Amino acid sequence: MNSRGFAIFALFMVQLLYGLNYTIAKTVMNENYIKPFGFVLIRVLGATVLFWLMSFLLPKQKIDKKDYLKFFVAALFGVVINMLLFFKGLEYTSPIHASSIMIIVPIIILILSAIILKEKITSLKIAGVIIGLIGALILTIYGKSARVGDNVPLGNLLIFLNAISYSIYVILIKKLTAKYHPFTFIKWLFLFGLIILIPFGYEDVKGIEWHTFTPYTIFSVLYVVIGATFGTYLFNPLALNKLKASTVGIFIYLQPVIAGLFALSMGADFIDSVKISAMLLIFVGVYLVTKKPQKKKPI
Repeated sequence: MNSRGFAIFALFMVQLLYGLNYTIAKTVMNENYIKPFGFVLIRVLGATVLFWLMSFLLPKQKIDKKDYLKFFVAALFGVVINMLLFFKGLEYTSPIHASSIMIIVPIIILILSAIILKEKITSLKIAGVIIGLIGALILTIYGKSARVGDNVPLGNLLIFLNAISYSIYVILIKKLTAKYHPFTFIKWLFLFGLIILIPFGYEDVKGIEWHTFTPYTIFSVLYVVIGATFGTYLFNPLALNKLKASTVGIFIYLQPVIAGLFALSMGADFIDSVKISAMLLIFVGVYLVTKKPQKKKPI
């Protein structure tokens, strides 16, 4: 397989691993095996150990002292706030809702880039922002879940706030990822994230009754740690190094499709006209935001 072929495979694996994660993680939390904050701590602890073990096989890279604070702030938004809000939101909403809202990240990044970095926005992108956010709003207000105990508006709001946190993280790390090797960056990011997370998830982890875990529960926890965290963060840099941003943008649409199909096959969600309409609006919005403006041909 050539390098581009492998990059496309890696990018597909990222969407597949994330797509399945919505249903797998939600099932474990809703069956009260692990509470959301405890699950996040286990997820980050496991991934941190794996990243640091892997780093011993790679060339060492020294971190500038002034960058440690930047790693701390990046970990706060990209690991701590991001993951805590995501898992808490996923506990209350459905896999289709969560995965659909998560793909509006490019829209939020565009808005934040305009505010923070003073980047110009075209009228086409403004239309994309409005259409995408309307879709997310429809999903939050009118969308329903297959699970009686869910609180869809609250869950969707938390997932949306998580998407904002992740978008801030993406903007914050632009210079760090250009300066450091992806695996050097990730191992320090997760180490700082783990340290900050301990007070939030410690009590939940302490209260876990490990002896009640079924084989499927054990598989699910390992999947979230190894597949949806370590695997995705491993494959992502490999894909981004070889592919254009436009190609990466196309693959983001796969995530809600995979998440939806898997959730439906597992009986964890259902599809209706509201979800389809809202998802189409979000898809159109993200497409307009990520679409490259056509260069004017010289006369």
